Amino acid sequence: MLKVKSPQDLGAGIMFLLIGLAGIVLGRDLDFGSARNMGPGYFPILISGFIVLIGAIVAGRSFTVEGPAIERLQLRPILMLLVALAVFSFLIKEIGVVLTSILMMVVAAYARPNVAIVETVIFAACVAAFVALVFVFGLNQPMPLWWNG
Repeated sequence: MLKVKSPQDLGAGIMFLLIGLAGIVLGRDLDFGSARNMGPGYFPILISGFIVLIGAIVAGRSFTVEGPAIERLQLRPILMLLVALAVFSFLIKEIGVVLTSILMMVVAAYARPNVAIVETVIFAACVAAFVALVFVFGLNQPMPLWWNG
C-alpha cells in the first residue's frame, strides 16, 4: 500500500498534471508541425508535455520523500496579487509603464506581512527602470513610458 509522505508534493504534482493536460487539450487543434517547420501548436504542446512530466515526477516523489503537510489556504496573498495585476492592467495606458510597475510592486508586496516600505519602493523603482529599458527601449514595445498629460 502506497503512503503519501509529502502531501504538499502530491498536491503540487496534481496541479502541474492538470495544468499540463489542460494545455495539451486546449492546444490539440493547433497545427503541431515539426522541429524544422514549427506550427503554432509546437511550442505550447511541448511545454505542456514538460509540465505534465514535472507533475508526474513531483507527484511520484510525494510517496518517497518526507515533506510538510498542506498549509491552510491564505487569502491575503491571492487577493493582493490579483489586485496588483488589476492595477497594472487598468493603469498602464493611463500613467505609463514606470509608475504602473512601481505601484504594482508596492501593492504586491502587501501579499506578505511586515512590509518594509522603503525597501519595497527602492526595489520597485529598480524593477520599473529594468522594465522600461527592456520593453520600451530595448524591444520597442508600444507602451507609454509616462502618463499622457
